[in-house]
Amino acid sequence: MNKDNHSLTTEFMLIGFMDHPDLKTLLFVVFFAIYLITMVGNLALVGLIFMKRRLHTPMYIFLGNLALIDSCCSCAINPKMLENFFSEDRMISLYECMAQLYFFCFAETADCCLLAAMAYDRYVAICSPLQYHTMMSKKLCIQMIIGAYIAGNLHSIIHVVFLLRLTFCGSHQINHFFCDVLPLYRLSCVDPYINALMVFIVAGSVQIFSIIIVLISYLCIFFTIFQMKSKEGRGKALSTCASHFLSVSIFYGSLLFMYILPSSVKEGGKDIPVAICYTLVIPLLNPFIYSLRNKEVINVMKRIMKNRKPHNILKQISSP
Repeated sequence: MNKDNHSLTTEFMLIGFMDHPDLKTLLFVVFFAIYLITMVGNLALVGLIFMKRRLHTPMYIFLGNLALIDSCCSCAINPKMLENFFSEDRMISLYECMAQLYFFCFAETADCCLLAAMAYDRYVAICSPLQYHTMMSKKLCIQMIIGAYIAGNLHSIIHVVFLLRLTFCGSHQINHFFCDVLPLYRLSCVDPYINALMVFIVAGSVQIFSIIIVLISYLCIFFTIFQMKSKEGRGKALSTCASHFLSVSIFYGSLLFMYILPSSVKEGGKDIPVAICYTLVIPLLNPFIYSLRNKEVINVMKRIMKNRKPHNILKQISSP
């Protein structure tokens, strides 16, 4: 397209929640509370797992990295969104947009990989408990985590590089609360067919591959659980998997609805509620889903709270 006849857009306006100006104060308070609780909950979980050696097992190492990535996702999106509630122009530069998109894609892709790794970990723990320490060694655990981070970086770089081939010379208003690929495609003066195809191929492959691992793992887990004769053992095994399965269902359900359905590329506005689910709600719920349903984490937290009581602190100070 001839650049002389069109002014190229280098800044965008995020108008995601501006349809309800009378609710901006309420929305700001709600989303600020979500952001604060998300950061405190996830970082507290990371700190707890890091400090306590008894939690240095594959399951908790995966969980700690999942909490760290959820914090990264919240930091990439929430501050700019909160600022825009009271900003006069609500503008974001093209490079800020690319940076936000990079960290968002990184977090979501790494989440997919870690959830698949956690499903495999539960499969080994329940279906092959005697071989758990051999099959799920710390070396393999670290390799899976490094692989998740590498996959997240590669996926992000692919989307950012392909976005740079587009020209934005029409409307500069993004009908979203952060820079996501689909709203940007709608503003492009260049046909984004190749970009949309890359989303379908790359993002679809990551999601489908990780979903297959999760489904196969849980089919084997449920088959093993239903063969158990002990009701107590069956209930314990189901309780171990319930929190992870709940988190996986919410996460993959929203992502599949957003990026796999072909109509989502053409329709604006309707993807905002789904985006709220996987960018704000899931990072908020994950530390509570995994912590409140995990007896080991609860016991460690109780010990910490017990040691923090005034009489215990005085006893430690007075002791030689």
